Amino acid sequence: MGRGKIVIRRIDNSSSRQVTFSKRRNGLLKKAKELAILCDAQVGLIIFSSTGKLYEFSNTSMKSIVERYNKTKDERNQLHNPVSELKLWQKEAAMLRQQLQELQQNHRQVMGEQLYGLTIKDLQHLENRLETSIRGIRMKKEQILHDEIQELSWKGSLMHQENLELVQKVNIIQQENVDLYKKVTWLLNITCRIKTFPYYSFWKYLSTVYSKPNNVTIRFTLRSEKTNALLSQSEVIKAYMHDPNAFICLVLLESHM
Repeated sequence: MGRGKIVIRRIDNSSSRQVTFSKRRNGLLKKAKELAILCDAQVGLIIFSSTGKLYEFSNTSMKSIVERYNKTKDERNQLHNPVSELKLWQKEAAMLRQQLQELQQNHRQVMGEQLYGLTIKDLQHLENRLETSIRGIRMKKEQILHDEIQELSWKGSLMHQENLELVQKVNIIQQENVDLYKKVTWLLNITCRIKTFPYYSFWKYLSTVYSKPNNVTIRFTLRSEKTNALLSQSEVIKAYMHDPNAFICLVLLESHM
């Protein structure tokens, strides 16, 4: 059989009432602590026994909880009352106007205006504020200048590195030009030697490929005027071995870099 429904009413027996109070008080305190931990809630619990003894729990300051409760209660009551709500907004607007006037007055005094009525102590305080502001401005200015100098230094280093790379590329191109000039000079010398070749009239076109060292390819064709026949590569090499100074007739010089 299930438990019967417990009737909630005052317990007449004082001993039973005290036992029940002790049990339920501990359970209530435990539940309040669990609620504060599990839900990150601000919890405050106050219990007075029938004998006037105080029991309390708060996960923060009980005083701050009570003050927050009173403030929230007053604001809620004012919001439900149109007249009180209007007064609340009027009070808020007056506070904001007062803050604005103070800020405007401070601004004028910082600019050196409306200094009448200020005591020596007030002027000293104003001077200290100005000096503090000036120090802050100088520190900010120095920091900006330092950052700009670092950025310029970094850009200068980058440009210097780029200049070095450009110089290296220019040197490489100059060296390539020197090598090309040497090859062209070699080509001209070869062409000049061909003019002294006694059998030059037998060669009309250059058609076989002969490779020179240093990645240089000489393309040419050799054709006999008497037979009008192309010479084979072996015949070209044989003729070249017979008279290397007078054999080569150059058509195209290719450099494979």
